[in-house]
Amino acid sequence: MARKAKKQVDIEKWKRWREQGDRQAELELIEQYLPLVNYVATRLSMGLPDTVEKDDLISFGRFGLLDALKKFDYMRGLQFETYGMWRIRGSMIDGLRVNDTIPRSIRDKAKKIEEAYTILEQQHLRAVTDEEVSEYLNVSTAELNQTLLDVSFASVLSLDEPIQDDEDHKQSRQTVVTDENAEKPETALHKEQRKQILAEAIDKLPPKERTVVSLFYYEECSLTEIAEIMGLSASRISQLHSKAIFRMKGALQRSKEYLLNE
Repeated sequence: MARKAKKQVDIEKWKRWREQGDRQAELELIEQYLPLVNYVATRLSMGLPDTVEKDDLISFGRFGLLDALKKFDYMRGLQFETYGMWRIRGSMIDGLRVNDTIPRSIRDKAKKIEEAYTILEQQHLRAVTDEEVSEYLNVSTAELNQTLLDVSFASVLSLDEPIQDDEDHKQSRQTVVTDENAEKPETALHKEQRKQILAEAIDKLPPKERTVVSLFYYEECSLTEIAEIMGLSASRISQLHSKAIFRMKGALQRSKEYLLNE
């Protein structure tokens, strides 16, 4: 009963703000959901380098909260928390991207590794080994693992995550920072096909990488928490995460090329 009563009070706040323009109701909603920003920032920061300030994440996240409050459809009877945290996290990631927190050298390394996985897995039609990637890049496996660790931050931001402008329309984060008038190959990839390709790519990941992806993206565990669960070091989890992301991006890229060349 208490939960039902609280939900009714929340709906009344939404109505007062949206339908009557009640500024006090808006401020009450902001204050009520502001702790979500700190919660998301804390969890996200666990998988990011020490150079990323939590205060910066909170600043980015506040914009995401305000945007989520404006676009949330309270009439559908859904919980705001899930939608709000998703938008807050997206705002934080977009903020990191726009402020270019990743050095060019790291971006270049990430691009070369991504290309290696894309080309080699197209050739072999399977998940390639560290040794095969190392040979292709002409580096030792130790150098490859160190590079995977170096680019782990880039890989957290690199997967083409969807963002949602409203409840029915979705677009990729990439469209936010690219020329909207330019032809986009990804538009050839239907949303359902994309989901199927990603699902198949995840199924084909080596077991440890598949576990990391499942815990990070579906269970929303931090990389530190995953390390504890799997009994591995945090750096090893970062390497596994990076490799999984590059494999999945390679699968998407191959599918785009296939569709465009049909």
